[in-house]
Amino acid sequence: MAHELTELVAIIDEVDTSEKTLLLMNLTDAAAKPQISLLDRVFDSESVTISERRLSEGTENLVCLVDDGEVVATSSWAELKRAFLLINTDRYRTGTKQIETGSFPDVLTGLDDIEFTVRGYPASNKEKLLLVVISRFIEFQALSEGAGTFDASFQLLSRLDDEYGTRRVYEWLADSGVDAHVYGVRDDPTAVDDLGVTVHANDDPELRRLWFVVFSPPAGSTSDQIALVAEETGPNVWRGLWTYDPDRVDRIQSYIREVF
Repeated sequence: MAHELTELVAIIDEVDTSEKTLLLMNLTDAAAKPQISLLDRVFDSESVTISERRLSEGTENLVCLVDDGEVVATSSWAELKRAFLLINTDRYRTGTKQIETGSFPDVLTGLDDIEFTVRGYPASNKEKLLLVVISRFIEFQALSEGAGTFDASFQLLSRLDDEYGTRRVYEWLADSGVDAHVYGVRDDPTAVDDLGVTVHANDDPELRRLWFVVFSPPAGSTSDQIALVAEETGPNVWRGLWTYDPDRVDRIQSYIREVF
């Protein structure tokens, strides 16, 4: 049975997006200009402003996330480059290095409750990567906790078997204490049979248009709940957000487990 895209899309629509700024402080990197231009293009028309500032005193090559005039997170410029700006997209899809090192800049993971519209290849090599990095971050959070509940969609389940890095991450999840569930259209009956996670094979058209990754730690944990949810609004064009809000995460996870 097909379901209208109502509950999950409503959660995207209900978020009152605030303006946030990535403030680049005292950059000394001679090659920074094209990378700053890339940041501008990634966040073009989004609720994120890229700004530069030089001070006579202060840390060099620092990136600050500013929300309502307050610095809420910082990362080094080098860390942001390694984790996002200099990534080879094809290699990233098949790799596990970022999860193994836990290198997720706070200034990126802190861009929660902002609605993003991102394009994939060939329209853009970087925009969609933002949501891919956050998906990896949520997987990392689940693996680090080693317990809790985890849900992820793949549209087509064969995508889990297409890429070594992705499959390896989900094998790690299966071997952990996390209650991990994957969802998608079973286009290849053998792709996930021996993966070890709970598989929800479903031909519901909604799954072909959804991208979600959700993690809730066990009761008593100090770790955050986190969910990414996005809908495909055109060919390889995605509208979505990620959130740490416990109520929203609970609603997203409840909908997924009840409907799929």
